[in-house]
Formats: sequence, structure tokens, C-alpha cells
Amino acid sequence: MHDPDVRWSMLCALFKAHPWHGVSIGGEAPDRLTAYIEMVPADSVKYELDKDSGLLRIDRPQRYSNVCPVLYGFVPQTYCGDVFAAHCAEFETRAPLQGDGDPLDICVLTERTINQGDILLRAIPIGGLRMLDGNDCDDKIIAVLDGDPSYGQWRDVGDCPTPLLDRLRHYFLTYKQSPDQKRRDTEITRVYGRDEAHDVIRHCQQDYLGAFADVASVFGRLIASKDLLPPE
Repeated sequence: MHDPDVRWSMLCALFKAHPWHGVSIGGEAPDRLTAYIEMVPADSVKYELDKDSGLLRIDRPQRYSNVCPVLYGFVPQTYCGDVFAAHCAEFETRAPLQGDGDPLDICVLTERTINQGDILLRAIPIGGLRMLDGNDCDDKIIAVLDGDPSYGQWRDVGDCPTPLLDRLRHYFLTYKQSPDQKRRDTEITRVYGRDEAHDVIRHCQQDYLGAFADVASVFGRLIASKDLLPPE
């Protein structure tokens, strides 16, 4: 008799997993989790997951001179929905707030040069940025690459040098802003630490289970299916 882990391995051997729905966040989340990386600092175009196919597509060329200073992607099997928005509303005076309807974004710090996206890695969340785009909550979890020689021992955003946080804040506040634009479309209202980052991740996991219960059910039935077993 094959256990569910073996059946899952068999599925992965037959089909490429959808990075959002078909990749596990990991059993140690939120302390350690899987991150899917869409963009690296060398990218001059913005890559984004095509939600239907699970393939990486070009969203647009980077319009201005700033480029993303870190590895950037999202946390699989998370969703920024109503539970997440209600959590954000506890700290903000603006109302009503809503989730942006995407998986939870993540920035991963590492001293190593990684030249391509469309990869998975293990990350340790240490904090996050509360980013509002109008009334949409669009938080960015800040994490370090598990095992990184320079950053891998950081456990809270307080370990991160202020200039590095300033680079992240500047990028997300300006990457869509034209030189003639006087008013920003986005704002960062909070820089928070590990404990709140863990709360945000849990809320987005809860939102995912609510929004995609049917997907989870299908995967569960596939893993349990006797059709995946080799013949006797």
C-alpha cells in the first residue's frame, strides 16, 4: 500500500505542478515555507504568473530605471482575501479594505546571485511591508533564503539594515510612478516583524482554503486514488 506522500510524488513525476495550487507551502509554515520566484534583480521586464496555465508570462517591460532589488514572487497556496483584509483593517483607519485577490507576495533576501526566476526555494519569513494600493491590501512578506551564508541567521526584520529596507520601500512606492506623476497610487503604512508576518501568512492560508476548497478537494481525491497505484 502506497501512502499519500508516495502518491503525491507519482503525480509530480507525471505532471508539472501549478506553482500556485500544486506546490505545497511546506509543513513548517509559517516558520519556513516554500516560495515561488517570478523575478530576479537582473530582470528588465516584469514577469508574472499566468493564473490559468501556471506558466510564467511577461506582464510588461519595466517602464522606468528602477529594478526589483531582491528575489520576488509569492507564497503557494495563499490568497489575499477577506480574512487577510479584516486583519489589515485592525491596523488601518482607511475603510473599506479588501484583499487584492492574488497569492501573498514575498521578497527573499540572499547574498547569492540567482539569475533566473520560475524556481522554488525555502524561505524564512522575518517581517513584511503593509502596502495599500487604493483600498487593496497588497502586503509584501520579507524573508531570507534558508541557509544563506550572510542573511540566513536573521530572524526578525529588526536584523535587516535600514538602508536595505529603504530600497525595498522605494522600489514598491515608485516602480509604477512616471516622472510627471505628482501623487502616488500606493503607500506603505507599516513595516512589521516576524510575528505579524506569521499572522498574515496564516490568514492568507485561511483565505486560500475558503476560496479554493474545490481545488484542494480535487488534489486530495487524486492523491487518494487507487488509479495512481502500480499494478499488483
